[in-house]
Amino acid sequence: MVRITVSGLPGSGTSTLVQGICAAKGWSALNGGDVFREEAASRGLSVADFSQLCKSDPTVDRELDHRLVQAMEDMNGPEVVESRLAGWWAYRNEIDCIRIWIEVELNERLDRVTMREGDDVRRREESLLREEADRQRYTELYDIDILSMEPYDLVIDGTKPSATDVLEVVLNAMEEVS
Repeated sequence: MVRITVSGLPGSGTSTLVQGICAAKGWSALNGGDVFREEAASRGLSVADFSQLCKSDPTVDRELDHRLVQAMEDMNGPEVVESRLAGWWAYRNEIDCIRIWIEVELNERLDRVTMREGDDVRRREESLLREEADRQRYTELYDIDILSMEPYDLVIDGTKPSATDVLEVVLNAMEEVS
């Protein structure tokens, strides 16, 4: 069963943090973005086309999120779940785990995304449009404001600290809870 959720906007360092937690604890993880990409591939769609399908057919989003919640509640499931809404699902479903949000300033996040995916202005603009579209979709589908910190036990500003420093904060918080 899930012990910790990690959420944040693209470029916030959630994947890096999850890798660090899993390495330190010997735990397994489920990445919501990977679930999304795998479903797109299984349907023979690009991520962009699958994203459009999700916008036009809300049942697709709901099914993917339902799978995430099932994995979180599975006694043999991953200890760490990473997705933008994982903290919200744990909160709403009263799953006893630590819910973390990584906050990073916009320009830093955009720099990280363009460094990872290619440095061009178009990608930065696409990233901003995708974030806004996702925010609207979460509001419409679930009445969730992704920028609300209501469900999170720990909100970390990951703008300046190194990935190692962020991991240390999380591991210390985990020790305090146990």
